[in-house]
Amino acid sequence: MVAATATSSYQNRTFFSNFLSSSPYSNLFPLHLRCLKRQSVTSDFTAARIRCKAAVGSTETKLQKKSQYDIENLTIWLLKQEQAGNIDAELTIVLSSISLACKQIASLLRRSSIINLTGAHGTINIQGEDQKKVDFISNEVGFASCGRTGIIALEEEDVPVAVEETYSGNYIVVFDPIDRSANIDTSLTTGSIFGIYGPDEPCLVDINDDSTLDQEKQKCVTSVCQPGSNLLAAGYCLYSSSVVFTLSIGKGVFAFTLDPSHGEFVLTHENIEIPKSGKIYSFNEGNYDLWDEKLKKYLSHLRLPGSNGKAYSGRYIGCLVGEIHRMLLYGGIYGNPKNKNSKNGNLRLLYECAPMSYLVEQAGGIAIDGHQRILDIKP
Repeated sequence: MVAATATSSYQNRTFFSNFLSSSPYSNLFPLHLRCLKRQSVTSDFTAARIRCKAAVGSTETKLQKKSQYDIENLTIWLLKQEQAGNIDAELTIVLSSISLACKQIASLLRRSSIINLTGAHGTINIQGEDQKKVDFISNEVGFASCGRTGIIALEEEDVPVAVEETYSGNYIVVFDPIDRSANIDTSLTTGSIFGIYGPDEPCLVDINDDSTLDQEKQKCVTSVCQPGSNLLAAGYCLYSSSVVFTLSIGKGVFAFTLDPSHGEFVLTHENIEIPKSGKIYSFNEGNYDLWDEKLKKYLSHLRLPGSNGKAYSGRYIGCLVGEIHRMLLYGGIYGNPKNKNSKNGNLRLLYECAPMSYLVEQAGGIAIDGHQRILDIKP
């Protein structure tokens, strides 16, 4: 897989390769009140009077400046989007619930060594990978904080789960609770990834019909397996030196940083746009000898000095969330291509590639598998 920059030049393009896998009160300063003392001339016993008036001048300009206290948290931002008609009340609840799950996961990760959550859990997930202890617990957190969703599909589960009717809604959520959980034991970057789809009729099963459980499961799988072009919202939460919740509802990309003193996600990056020229490429070059010759030539081309006299620098975190987060802010190229030992690559289309490709395109980048747009690929 390879990711994208916001440029159309060969050197700076990104492609995902084959994977298949407020408070405004601070503005209310006194209007520079100027007090003028005058004595009454109409009467000897009239006391001195004080007359105050607002100073004329730069008041209007100062009131227009944004105060350092005029912050906007995720809750307020979502309510504004709902008022503007960009999302409905149910999607607002779903996104708020996902952000709560991310706060809980962030808390677990900060204390993982203290509360003995490092190491393997002793089980294998549906992907054939050894589960970490935090994988298992964060998966449960994802279930508990699903909000008003109709169907939730988690990477650690083999089938999507229908939420109990009493608490359910219409949206379908795909959620990878911990991306690159192997980094947890060494306190390196990890993240969560999510995507939200609209309701799909094939998964709405009548409880009075004669469908078997297998048939119901099949309907839910069909409902969840939609191309990324059907996404209504997507995002990730980065767990690193800061906890950053980044999302898009189809109106650009916005990032919110967790303020630990208040427990709130605060808007810190508005309308993120990938820079038109980057200087970093990110591939696992330990697989260099396993790649095809065309890809090797492409990387050799990146290492040559460009028009500005500088070549691309290689950086590799090993965590998709961390790689994409850096690319959104600084530009560049990310790739996780197929190799001789992994014919389909290492990334999952449904839980990782589609949501991240959605964000990349919303930020002005390109996300392809080397042949076609990733969001057009059907699971």
